[in-house]
Amino acid sequence: MLTRLSLAAALLLALPLSAQAAPKTTLAIGMGVEPTGLDPTIAAPVAIREVTWANLFEGLVKLDSSGRVGPLLAKTWEVSADGLVYTFRLQEGVKFHDGTPMTSADVKFSLDRARAPTSTNAQKQIFAPIDAVETPDASTAVVKLKQPSGNFLYFLSWGDAAIVCQKTAETNRATPVGTGPFRFKSWARGDRVELVRSPDYWGAKPALESVTFRFITDPQAQVAALKAGDIDAFPNIGAPELFADLKTDRRFTAVAGNTEGEIVAGMNNAKKPFDDVRVRRALMQAVDRKALVDGAYSGFGQPIGSHFSPNHPAFVDLTSVLPYDPAKAKALLKEAGYGSGLSITIKSPQMAYASRSAELLSAMLAEVGVELKIVPTEFPAKWIEEVFKAKDYDMTIVAHAEPLDIDIYGREGYYFNYRSEPFRALVAEAARTPDEAARFETYRKAQRLLAEDVPALFLFQLPKLGVWNAKLKGLWESTPIPSNDVTGVSWSE
Repeated sequence: MLTRLSLAAALLLALPLSAQAAPKTTLAIGMGVEPTGLDPTIAAPVAIREVTWANLFEGLVKLDSSGRVGPLLAKTWEVSADGLVYTFRLQEGVKFHDGTPMTSADVKFSLDRARAPTSTNAQKQIFAPIDAVETPDASTAVVKLKQPSGNFLYFLSWGDAAIVCQKTAETNRATPVGTGPFRFKSWARGDRVELVRSPDYWGAKPALESVTFRFITDPQAQVAALKAGDIDAFPNIGAPELFADLKTDRRFTAVAGNTEGEIVAGMNNAKKPFDDVRVRRALMQAVDRKALVDGAYSGFGQPIGSHFSPNHPAFVDLTSVLPYDPAKAKALLKEAGYGSGLSITIKSPQMAYASRSAELLSAMLAEVGVELKIVPTEFPAKWIEEVFKAKDYDMTIVAHAEPLDIDIYGREGYYFNYRSEPFRALVAEAARTPDEAARFETYRKAQRLLAEDVPALFLFQLPKLGVWNAKLKGLWESTPIPSNDVTGVSWSE
């Protein structure tokens, strides 16, 4: 009898221990900027993709953490010998979160919608090579191009190329419906977005049952939330000066990785004095990039001399084209007719990297006789309305986070107001060149042209200072595409 009671007591005592040992299945992840909507196919802000890419919406293909393209909604594909026809074989049994089966008709709808004249897709140009999309059967989509596109598959991995359902496309901005492993639960504006695991996901089920994206703008508050346990992970904290301290805290994993974000101080090239290349070059030579990185981001981040990610194999270090040289900057300003001084404004978003960089730029430009007045500008809504759309600004500062986005300087109506036919010709040539070596060489020429013409002040590459609970595994250390992919994240016991 005593033996039975002892055994029963032992079993009862073991039950709570087993429950405590079970890994968590929830995740609270922090972001510094709240998205303006939740449809990555109709708007530009990176925060949209940081919530939805791979988690909620999926494309035909997907980038992995190293930047390689692999299958997703398309299980296989073939490309014709002339590079003009892509035939995609779709996965079987895929359903949208509302239960609607996903077929080739949805692929055609999504690609046609993205390239339509009325499209507001932020990367509309990546769909320009498409001539037609055909659907020979429900599980096959054939994309025919007008001309070869060496980056076409790569572009299809972006959130802008997500496959959406025709029935729900118009309401995805507030109540998104995708095919991903997580489905939308709720959005408390100003605070959080909640996703839950989709019970009938077509692929491998994620370990997490729910994910909450919390929006915390203040860098100090971000770190406080981590230390208090209110947030499990902050993939890119805005307080680089506290990163070293977090790295020594055994409760956390802290990793300095890379992003695709080129931080540039954009200039309104259609407006005086920025329509004069001598002024633009002078401002660039007034900037000590190393001191800027040290002061704005505690030494994290790589100085850049053009608009191209150091992560890309075609990158060229062009910081020596217009190096820090205050005397040369003053001489150029005098030559351009501004020897007695110059006063301009910079619209600075609230992100830590932007506000700190703007303050340092103001001090550096003052050394060459340029008064730079800082105008705080709420991001994304006000910045998009005033700078991106209305082009009502002198200078601004922001990280351009899309991969391989050098072509923005050639887009009609882009906020830089920069026009260079030689540059446009180069990016067009690169886009239609299937041979990788030749395409990379063209990108190098385009980088050099920008470095010499300076449509923006090229500052530094935004690092990814990720901090998360030491028991978490599967979070990306670097981001070859703007994302917070949690599909492979889990907790260790």
